[in-house]
Amino acid sequence: MQALTAQQLLPIWESGRAQMPVQRALTVLAAACPESSVESLAALSIGRRDASLLQLREWAFGPRLDAISHCPQCGERLEFSFTADDIRPGTGNELADAATLAVENYEINFRLPNSFDLMAVATCGSKDRKALRQMLTKRCVLQACHQDAEIAAEQLPESVVTALSRHMAEADQQADIRLALDCPNCQHRWEALFDILSFFWGEIDAWAGRMVREVHLLASAYGWAEKDILTMSPDRRLIYLSMLAT
Repeated sequence: MQALTAQQLLPIWESGRAQMPVQRALTVLAAACPESSVESLAALSIGRRDASLLQLREWAFGPRLDAISHCPQCGERLEFSFTADDIRPGTGNELADAATLAVENYEINFRLPNSFDLMAVATCGSKDRKALRQMLTKRCVLQACHQDAEIAAEQLPESVVTALSRHMAEADQQADIRLALDCPNCQHRWEALFDILSFFWGEIDAWAGRMVREVHLLASAYGWAEKDILTMSPDRRLIYLSMLAT
């Protein structure tokens, strides 16, 4: 995997504007991993995918992340910062491509959810959370047995499905990052889900908007081609832009 350049980020932004979030993640990763097929990237667990996105985000915009949230109790706007290392889980919990869980006399051979699974869930048309979880379970369960008899994934009781979901989350921690927040206005405390894909894409979108304007100004003033402007360092572009403003 290699860091994304300005010349790569603009085409990524242009393609991703019309894509679903899962497709955007693959577009970003495909540009950074030319040695890998899109299919192999889509087969990565969501945690491994998000770990790669976090690394690419750090390379592109630095280790600090500035975020905004709103208190669910009083609506207060919170601005806070953290680093990429703050949301990297410790090592030692990684799960192999396939694993087995024994619970309540059930033995389940399963794999972690990947981008193929999220795309299937996103495009199925259902909004029933229980039905969507059952669909995801069916896709990820490779084999299930109860008292040595093989059963279908749909036959697993709700308590077992819940235990499996919890085990998956614990084994793929980068896929479920939660930030502990404290409201200074009403002292309410809560956990907010952090999605590196939507965060990174928001930054790419804002960066691209600024970059297109900079290219327009510099190309109009100096007649330079877009590719020449994009290969300049940010500091160099800023010098030329400041000269135009004088």
